[in-house]
Amino acid sequence: MTRKPIIAAAAAMAALLAPSLAAAHHSFAVFFDPDKVVRIKGTVKTFRFANPHGTIVVGVPTQGGASRDWQIETSSPSVLSRRGWTRNTLHAGDEIAVEGWLARDGSRYLRLRQAYRADGKPVSGEAFSEVED
Repeated sequence: MTRKPIIAAAAAMAALLAPSLAAAHHSFAVFFDPDKVVRIKGTVKTFRFANPHGTIVVGVPTQGGASRDWQIETSSPSVLSRRGWTRNTLHAGDEIAVEGWLARDGSRYLRLRQAYRADGKPVSGEAFSEVED
């Protein structure tokens, strides 16, 4: 068996995967509005400490007593780690407030600027910049 078919197959697979890999990492400005910082309060449902960005899902109570989920995109685990975060920083059931940049499409999607515990203390020492990954 020659190597040419294997190399051709590997090249074809790489070409097919390239667009999805490129889309996995995106520019802040494409999705989030740097002029719209909002603050939400609620209960952590999930915290995912994974690449390319971590995520926090927070259930935010509505006036009618129901709950609406907000998704918060964090920086990468390496940046979170430099700021003192670990996989165990947040747990389901934790009460938090989150400040972040709102998605341009108006959905319940934020880019994390700062998270606060129920006692008002920041989860990490300093706020994130909008372009930090």
